[in-house]
Amino acid sequence: MKATRNSLLIFVAILGFVSCDSNRVYDTNISLHNETWHKDTFLLFEVDITDTVQIYNMYVNSRISGQYAYENMYLFVTTKLPNNLIVRDTLECILAEPDGRWLGKGFGDIWSNKISYKKHFRFPFKGNYIFQLEQAMREDELKHVLDAGIRIEKAQ
Repeated sequence: MKATRNSLLIFVAILGFVSCDSNRVYDTNISLHNETWHKDTFLLFEVDITDTVQIYNMYVNSRISGQYAYENMYLFVTTKLPNNLIVRDTLECILAEPDGRWLGKGFGDIWSNKISYKKHFRFPFKGNYIFQLEQAMREDELKHVLDAGIRIEKAQ
C-alpha cells in the first residue's frame, strides 16, 4: 500500500512539473564563450510554427553575472519569416534599477531575465522562422554575459 501511495505522489509531482510550463512553445538559450558576447557573434534560433491562429508572447532571455557593467543591454533582433521577408528590431533590455539593484531572478552572482519582446501577436505564416540575436552595445566584447535566448509561449 505504501509503495502505491509513493508511486502516486511521484506521478503527481511529475505531472505538476510538466504542466506548469504547458504554454511554452519554444525556449532555448545559447551559452557565450568565456562569458563574453563578441559584436560579430550572432545567436541563431530556428522555430517551426504550425499554428497561425494562436496568440503568442515572445521574450528574450538573458543571464549575466553581477559584474556586468551596465544597467541595460541593447540587442538587434532579426527575424527571417518563411516567405523570406526579413524584419530587424532594436530591443533595450533593462537589467537593473537606476540605483544598481539587479532585476530578474538571482542565484549567487548570476541574474536571469525574461524580457518582453512581443506581446499578443500571431505569426503570419506557417513554417520555419529564424531569429537572430546580436548585441548592439557598441563594444567589441560585451563581458559578463553568460547566455541569451528566446522564449515563445501561448498567450493567456
